[in-house]
Amino acid sequence: MRKMDSIDKILSLTPPTSKDVCLSIAKRVRQRRLEMNLTQVGLCKLADINISTYRRFERTGEIALDTLARIALAMNKHKDFDTLFSEPIYNSIDDVVNTSKTTIRKRGKKNE
Repeated sequence: MRKMDSIDKILSLTPPTSKDVCLSIAKRVRQRRLEMNLTQVGLCKLADINISTYRRFERTGEIALDTLARIALAMNKHKDFDTLFSEPIYNSIDDVVNTSKTTIRKRGKKNE
């Protein structure tokens, strides 16, 4: 990451877009691939995915979830998916205290 990228993120007042998130993931996958000393073709063989699909992912961040999971498995990073969305969101200390008292909802209350 170049130094300006860090400064840009600190100074940015707008939340990231889904495109920003996808490109960030693609960048980290590319960095991990290079750390593993793999070419794009080599990773695609390990993940059993099409090279054009992977090249588009590195360039645009666009990829199907199943294909991303294959890449994660090939890179031995599939456990990282276990933490995705796993932490509850607390808005107050009361939420933390009451967590053990409530049951997990099966439906949301809001349509917003």
